[in-house]
Amino acid sequence: MNYLPNVLFAIVLVIGIGYFAKNVKKLIRNIKLGQAVNVSDNKSQRWKNMTMIALGQSKMVRRPIAGFLHIVVYVGFIIINIEVLEIIIDGLFGTHRIGLKVLPVSVYGFLIGAFEILAVLVFISVIIFWIRRNTIKLARFWKNEMTSWPKNDGNYILYFEMVLMALFLIMNATDVSFQELNSGNIVSQFIAPWFGGLSETTLNIIERAAWWLHIIGILIFLNYLYFSKHLHILLAFPNTYYGKLKPQGQFNNLEAVTKEVQLMMDPDADPYAVPEDDTETPAKFGASDVQDLNWVQLLNAYTCTECGRCTSECPANQTGKKLSPRKIMMDTRDRLEEVGKNIDANKGEFKDDGKQLLNNYITTEELWACTSCNACVEACPVSIDPLSIILDMRRYLVMEQSAAPTELNTMMTNIENNGAPWPYNQMDRLNWKNQ
Repeated sequence: MNYLPNVLFAIVLVIGIGYFAKNVKKLIRNIKLGQAVNVSDNKSQRWKNMTMIALGQSKMVRRPIAGFLHIVVYVGFIIINIEVLEIIIDGLFGTHRIGLKVLPVSVYGFLIGAFEILAVLVFISVIIFWIRRNTIKLARFWKNEMTSWPKNDGNYILYFEMVLMALFLIMNATDVSFQELNSGNIVSQFIAPWFGGLSETTLNIIERAAWWLHIIGILIFLNYLYFSKHLHILLAFPNTYYGKLKPQGQFNNLEAVTKEVQLMMDPDADPYAVPEDDTETPAKFGASDVQDLNWVQLLNAYTCTECGRCTSECPANQTGKKLSPRKIMMDTRDRLEEVGKNIDANKGEFKDDGKQLLNNYITTEELWACTSCNACVEACPVSIDPLSIILDMRRYLVMEQSAAPTELNTMMTNIENNGAPWPYNQMDRLNWKNQ
């Protein structure tokens, strides 16, 4: 018996899974560069969110057409790849359609038949997605931040999915023994005549070629995910689990600042007293680079699907402002990747490169254009929170650099001097209503 194909398959499988594992390890390392944050509360609600949003696609269907097509591709692609288990067993042990040996023909035929129907539905859905993106040219796919790579990345994935679905159907159509069963070949029976007149040997070569290309294509797709926006296929689940549970308008307060204000407001407090707890003043207020953000925000950046729903809902963007919530997430991910490569190049330590997320990637004009309305957070189908990053970077500008816009500085000065945002003396408080 010739074991060479089995050995080659094992080598390909180990290389594919090994490279994927290496990138996953790097991904986790990069996310852990973020600051610690406690997200261990309300586990039942978190599980519910993950089930409804990531698994159930509840926020995707708010736009019915795109939502339905996405569910078809999502469900179809996942279910069809159950057959990968059979392919792996066949590849390692030299069997052929091992499923027929462990399942009744009727059951096996039902499964493969369902896979074939889903493959056609996925193929059609992907074509519609391609038309929406490249022919109709929906505005959210053609914003300024959608440069060559982000734009092409979306198309590459669509091509990948079309090719993989086609290879699956061709593999079944040219499998003579499978076609003779006349069970499960619901779609492939109509493709088989395309190869009519070819010898059984030729059909076997085509079937084997489609089989090899299908599994190699899946392994390439798996490893492509790390470099693609489609990493959300894997990260949507933890991202929705760790998503924000607080009301959308509720800001997070720095504990050190809160305690300082409480101390100032307490007339009986001793300003020279040593605090009873060990709360430390943060090394930096707010965030100017990715290491200043918390790890959930960095997970958000890697999970971003670049769908543009956030930007299309953003009132600032709609009125021509430079702000795009999608760009905020893309910039955060790009900077995080840059920091990760810096660490790799310097034997596990970050070497100051003179760059940071603020100014080098995200401008102050973008940050102050935000109205804090939470439209982007509400629109995101996988619970990403661009606003939290914007607010943390604003906090840095105000508290570390005193670089708030003139209007805000005036307002804060008035609050300090007059106890209100308006430039009127407190003695005239009763007259404010007439101003």
